[in-house]
Amino acid sequence: MIRSMTAFASGERDTRWGTLGCELRSVNHRFLETGMRVHEDLRALEPLLRERIAARVKRGKLDLSLRLRAPEQQHGLQVDEARVADLAAVATRLGAAFPGMRVEFTQLLQFPGVLRTAAVDSDALKAEVLALLDEVLDGFLEARAREGGRLAAAIIERVDGIERIAGEVRQMLPAIREGQRQKLQQRLAELAQPADPGRLEQELVLSLQKLDVDEELDRLEAHVAEARRVLGLDEAVGRRLDFLLQEFNREANTLGSKSVDTRSSNAAVELKVLIDQIREQVQNLE
Repeated sequence: MIRSMTAFASGERDTRWGTLGCELRSVNHRFLETGMRVHEDLRALEPLLRERIAARVKRGKLDLSLRLRAPEQQHGLQVDEARVADLAAVATRLGAAFPGMRVEFTQLLQFPGVLRTAAVDSDALKAEVLALLDEVLDGFLEARAREGGRLAAAIIERVDGIERIAGEVRQMLPAIREGQRQKLQQRLAELAQPADPGRLEQELVLSLQKLDVDEELDRLEAHVAEARRVLGLDEAVGRRLDFLLQEFNREANTLGSKSVDTRSSNAAVELKVLIDQIREQVQNLE
């Protein structure tokens, strides 16, 4: 299945420890690169999250955002008042030794044990995170597949155009060769000295050999067939198509360099335009 490298998906999941929120977005990139913004309590899961993503995504610059929002009933601060009372008693006892000592309220809250936190079952929370990530990845890959289908259709349309142009050039070759034969004969006829018929035929053969593009057309047709085969594979095909386009471009350049006729020159230009358009689409494929 052809997939684009551009996509976005998000999801939420309610847990005993709060609401998990996950967003995954990606843009084009030569390789797989994953950036993460993860809630502090979930940082230990980053290696596992990367592994989970890499198992299903092959290319693209991905950004993963993973949040954990406390439950509504726990939004108020849960203060351990006994702990605060112990701190107050210590402050009173040592106050005479530190007459200038002042403690801000926010500093007091940061003291270990002052704010109560609910105990977290790490294994259970990890299972919830991975379940949410799998759901988001499903939606993410579906979005990539939808966009990939549109890109594949655009590529196929241009591959069809390349095949059509190659066929037109093949059909016009006999007329081009005959035109070159007549031009050469006309130039030789204008010479003051009559040309040797054997030498004339030899020069004509050499000239036509230099203009022969049958092999280039054959290779173009082979590349067209390979492009269609690759687009039908159920795997990441972006790099494979990128390499194949280099071969397309090589044949189009050779066709243009050998051209001595306006029609074949125009055909070479049209081929290069289509190849560049395909390359633009392929840059978006995984």
